[in-house]
Amino acid sequence: MKRRLILLCLCCVLLLSGCGWPDGNYHSVTPHREQSGSIRTENLVVSNYEELLEAMEAVVSKGTESSIINVVNYDSFLLEENLANAAYHIRKIYPIGAYAVESLDYEVGSNTGKTAIALTITYRHSRTEIRKIRNAQDGEQAKKLIGDALDNFETALVLKIEAYEQLDVTQIVQDYALENPQNVMEVPQVTWEVHGVGDARVLELMFSYQTSRDALRTMQAQVKPVFDSAVLYVSGEGTESQKFSQLYGFLMERFDYKIETSITPAYSLLRHGVGDSRVFATVYAAMCRAAGLECIVVTGTRSGSPWTWNIICQDGAYWHVDLLRCNEAGKFRRQLDMEMTGYVWDYSAYPSCNDLDAVVEAQGQPETTKPEEN
Repeated sequence: MKRRLILLCLCCVLLLSGCGWPDGNYHSVTPHREQSGSIRTENLVVSNYEELLEAMEAVVSKGTESSIINVVNYDSFLLEENLANAAYHIRKIYPIGAYAVESLDYEVGSNTGKTAIALTITYRHSRTEIRKIRNAQDGEQAKKLIGDALDNFETALVLKIEAYEQLDVTQIVQDYALENPQNVMEVPQVTWEVHGVGDARVLELMFSYQTSRDALRTMQAQVKPVFDSAVLYVSGEGTESQKFSQLYGFLMERFDYKIETSITPAYSLLRHGVGDSRVFATVYAAMCRAAGLECIVVTGTRSGSPWTWNIICQDGAYWHVDLLRCNEAGKFRRQLDMEMTGYVWDYSAYPSCNDLDAVVEAQGQPETTKPEEN
């Protein structure tokens, strides 16, 4: 009803100038190259198909519900056909239109004695939502913006990606949470939808959290000082071996830990002493990286059960470190591949820990066992 009233008002304006309006319908498509510039939506004037597309895109990008486009030196026979193609383009191909437009109606008449087009548009997303669309040049920029959204516990994110490529959003979210446990207090469930056709697309993401945003922000504020303290703890002079060992002590001596899984892993570990192998490995790796040390999170199995541990790079050599196994042994202990009895992981996905020269250099250090050569 609202749409009909808007269209009636537009018709009255144009009828006062001495013109009627034939009906308009659309069902075909013409390829169109995305325009990078922008045009004003006031006093729109078009004389060809390219300008018509630019004008309609400009109207939709601002969320305008009704607009008049003046036509100058446009072949009347082509105008009707071009309008049908342009309307289809806006609703199906143009990324913002495919995301936001519910329906688009047009009629051709006259305005002050000149040919004009009246547009009436209804939207499935509001003007405010359209204005909140973030721009990304490519997939890498999109990943950064997704990370920013996770840091701020946003529940929705809409991106217009100019050079779109298919993205595994679930994996992006999981990877970011793995690398940034100091920021991501809870890994949300994520759903997404892609809008438009062609190089540019709109990616609409929805994040679902079990914990409230205010509570997550409070947790984040409480966890941050612990990570800052870890960096200060190893900020003085010392070898890489000493710093890896010191960070192990800093983390493992905080609590008599209870091995359980939590939906708020870093917070539960650092504030309540509750965590599993995955959160121990991710938090330790984040602390090491913040201190300038190379540390990788490894996922695999131990004794047939899912397990997570670390690989550290000390003086150019790689070693396995399982914090919970070290805790069982009562000391920080590095191991080579051949010493990882009962562990299974994707050997091709991680650095090889087989540097026997490093073992020789490490002789005399109590945290490391020298393997026997076959």
